[in-house]
Amino acid sequence: MKLNQLKDNAGARKARMRVGRGYGSGKGVTAARGQKGQKSRSGVAIKGFEGGQMPLHMRMPKRGFNNPFPTEYAIVNIGRVQQAIDNGKLDASKPVNADALRAAGLIRRKDVDVRLLAKGELSAKVSFELTSASKGAQEAVEKAGGSITVVPAVNQKAADTASA
Repeated sequence: MKLNQLKDNAGARKARMRVGRGYGSGKGVTAARGQKGQKSRSGVAIKGFEGGQMPLHMRMPKRGFNNPFPTEYAIVNIGRVQQAIDNGKLDASKPVNADALRAAGLIRRKDVDVRLLAKGELSAKVSFELTSASKGAQEAVEKAGGSITVVPAVNQKAADTASA
């Protein structure tokens, strides 16, 4: 058998139905779109549209406070930090800050506030320089002999809301 003799199995590739190509095709006239109206036309996206009536999601009462400037953190768990130290991606003898975490691949964005959480186990003595840490994470780091230094927020929005 040669390369020019290769072909698909019978029925492996099915041609798409070409609609709107006349009566004889079986999919002419309405082209399987039903009858008339907005949905039978092309370029229609009417997911939440209710014909000009006030949409349901706008009629419902709103509750609570929606902060327009939320403090966004890059989350790092102590178990992931320990894993990075074990794999040689992080140096436990140097202070671990946002730049070191980014270089180790634990966070993606630069210039971001980092919050340390207590998921996992930490056995290495590490000194952290982060924006925030949970109570459990602080206890775990101190139990392992390390320390956490809180540094000011990198994110300007977070700094504005914290001072207000």
